[in-house]
Amino acid sequence: MTGTSNNSSPLFLLAQQGPESYRKFLRSLEPEEINTLRYKWRGWIARASQLAPEGDWTVWLILAGRGWGKTRTGAEWVREQVELKGARRVALVAETEGDARRVMVEGDSGLLSIGRPEMRPQWEPSKRLLTWPNGAIASVYSADEPDQLRGPQHDAAWADEPAKWKNAMAAWDNLEFGLRMGASPRIVATTTPRPTKLLRRLLQDGRTVVTRGSSYENSYNLAEDFLSRLREAYEGTRLGRQEIHAEVLEDVPGALWQRDGLETHRVKQAPALTRVIVAIDPAASSGEGSNETGIVVAGRVGNGDFYVLEDASCRLSPDGWAKRAIDLYRRYKGDRIVAETNNGGEMVEQVLRTVWKDVPYRGIHASRGKVTRAEPIAALYEQGRVHHVGLFRALEDQMCSFVPEALDDSPDRVDALVWGLTELLHPPGIPRIRFLGESNSLWREVGAYPLDYNRR
Repeated sequence: MTGTSNNSSPLFLLAQQGPESYRKFLRSLEPEEINTLRYKWRGWIARASQLAPEGDWTVWLILAGRGWGKTRTGAEWVREQVELKGARRVALVAETEGDARRVMVEGDSGLLSIGRPEMRPQWEPSKRLLTWPNGAIASVYSADEPDQLRGPQHDAAWADEPAKWKNAMAAWDNLEFGLRMGASPRIVATTTPRPTKLLRRLLQDGRTVVTRGSSYENSYNLAEDFLSRLREAYEGTRLGRQEIHAEVLEDVPGALWQRDGLETHRVKQAPALTRVIVAIDPAASSGEGSNETGIVVAGRVGNGDFYVLEDASCRLSPDGWAKRAIDLYRRYKGDRIVAETNNGGEMVEQVLRTVWKDVPYRGIHASRGKVTRAEPIAALYEQGRVHHVGLFRALEDQMCSFVPEALDDSPDRVDALVWGLTELLHPPGIPRIRFLGESNSLWREVGAYPLDYNRR
């Protein structure tokens, strides 16, 4: 089922008539009437698309762009359930406990900011608990810790940004198992879309009703500079289609990596590793508009499988990214830091050794193109030999849009990933064999295919 989208509300229509009409309307009201309108969601503030749909449904999935009003919609739905629908125990689930507190509870559009003051809940951060004057309660949960939801029962739930959750399937399943109170327990899920396994499942579920919306629907509440930036920088781009117009974008045709493959071989924890590498793809500059410095940590086990442990890419000064890389090296008990030196040359090593003069380091000069370096690594993924330990959204987005024939931007995170896994392909003490035949040109950069070593 799909909800309709409507960019109008009585407040919006009045505002369109101009400031003088708005002031005249306010002068015609008594102070108590003005105060009532300030908190009147239905019939005054909300657009039609922000109101829960009628009918029989279990999940109201709101897929909307940045600034559409998802947080306010979710909070107002919870308030309505508590004040008018008889909800007594509500679950508030975000990616982390900090996200839930900052956005769902304490944010500008959160539960402590909406509704008449005398009806607002009391917040006890230490207990992760909201308590309304009528006795209803809401508990805060972190999707990063799905077991928090194992056991508690609820009659309503608000799930914020489930497309971002690292443990999405486990957290959602536990949430649904706990919806066993009341006559018709329901969930509202507010998110900017990503093509995740959970989102696909919800979209295919007949109990889900979907509302879709663009950032521009709420333009009268957004800063003009923000809207201008959206139009200039992102309109017409793949990122804009996702973040502004809330399209669920599937795999890019021709990309070297596919999401299903990443998902199939994802793990929660890595086994004992025989080698760990921190790989750096340094940016040429560190300004606001520059590329990020790619920093990826990866390891290898004795059977020849590889594990991506962390994507710590950043937009920092050279000193900043060097400290970050060395901190990761120490935390993961790494064997070596490797870095691409085409843009920085000796500068990369100097920056690292300024932070730690004895850092185990090897510079790599890229003698082949990005695609030639990446294709052997993509082949390892196809064989199921590379596992992501957790979810790395930005890295995986970049991987799954890496099309050899259409390279517009420097894939910094992918480059760091490729450098790290390429280094791990060659166990210490085993010489690299470079095939010279044209049919094996893809292997000239990284040496012999590693399966020969692993089978000995």
